[in-house]
Amino acid sequence: MTDSEDEVLVGLSLEELQALAAGMLAPTAQSQLSALLSRNAEDQLFVDENATLDRLLSQIDQLNILKTRARYTLMQMNRASAVA
Repeated sequence: MTDSEDEVLVGLSLEELQALAAGMLAPTAQSQLSALLSRNAEDQLFVDENATLDRLLSQIDQLNILKTRARYTLMQMNRASAVA
């Protein structure tokens, strides 16, 4: 299996891949992230808030990776159907 094949998401429907590709951070988490980023810019975060900010940023990183893989999978599906 090649590296690009490792990036393809399997076992998901077209609709599931499209939803994943368009996914966003939950509105409450986005609001919390915005508030924490503002406080962080002013160097006013408590230790527990800093940990929460780190967790949210990690979740965003993971979400972006999944979204990219979903878009890549959709692109591969489109290529395969164009060839067929």
